[in-house]
Amino acid sequence: MAMKRYLLLFALLAILFVTIAFIAFDEVEEAVEPSLVNTPGIFAHRGANDRFNESTITAYQIAAEDGVDALEIDLRMTKDGHLVVIHDETIDRTTTGTGEVLDYTLDELKSFQTIADIGDEMTVEEIPTLKELLDTFLDTERYYIETRLVNGELRMEEPLIKLLKESDLLSEELVMIQSFSEKSLQKIQELAPELKLAFLFRKGEFNLEKAMSSDFPIIGLESSEVTMRVVNELHSEGKEVHVFFNDLDTQAEEQRRVKSFNVDGFFTDDILFTKQLLNEME
Repeated sequence: MAMKRYLLLFALLAILFVTIAFIAFDEVEEAVEPSLVNTPGIFAHRGANDRFNESTITAYQIAAEDGVDALEIDLRMTKDGHLVVIHDETIDRTTTGTGEVLDYTLDELKSFQTIADIGDEMTVEEIPTLKELLDTFLDTERYYIETRLVNGELRMEEPLIKLLKESDLLSEELVMIQSFSEKSLQKIQELAPELKLAFLFRKGEFNLEKAMSSDFPIIGLESSEVTMRVVNELHSEGKEVHVFFNDLDTQAEEQRRVKSFNVDGFFTDDILFTKQLLNEME
């Protein structure tokens, strides 16, 4: 009986030793790798939306004054084919109107105002077209533009590239394009191969193998999908990792966490906080 207890104790100690050794080895193997960029990018998510109505020219002007690395812009298309800057499929959440963007002509859409409670003040401003936004900043800012399918079709890519060309902005130094749609990115790649493209993955839909084997140099992830291993693996394939944050309540904590993994870019709803956080790296 004593021998059996001794053998059992020996077996348990052996298992414990192997487990500790494996964990220690794994930690060494998973040491954080350097970022692919000198300084992580700060991308103003819908402009400085903490201080003015999201996706408005004023919000982007505030972001530009803060010295961000790019203005993050969501595109929708109107009934008559104009590209407007608004995130949601509908105008219900952010404007005085209701209904889908695609159901309105540009003139009809301009009859509504964006609204937001900023502090104790209700602020209003019209929905901008992409052309109005580009005309405001020209080549003084960098643009990080999100495309999407329109009713499942590739409809915004050609007018977008045409507008960028007319505005003399068709340059990797000035524009990056991001999308959850591979088809949209592939179309942009055909039309403007000089632009840098970011393949986005929604929360819960990230596939590391797909991301690593994609043709796109940037991978955009929701922060909860970001681990040291994921970042290291993507970096090993030469792909930048740009992180977005769905939960405003945990965004600061999550930015601190992913910063330790040397990610390459932050989509932020609090520019000043992110700037302070990244300044701590210097």
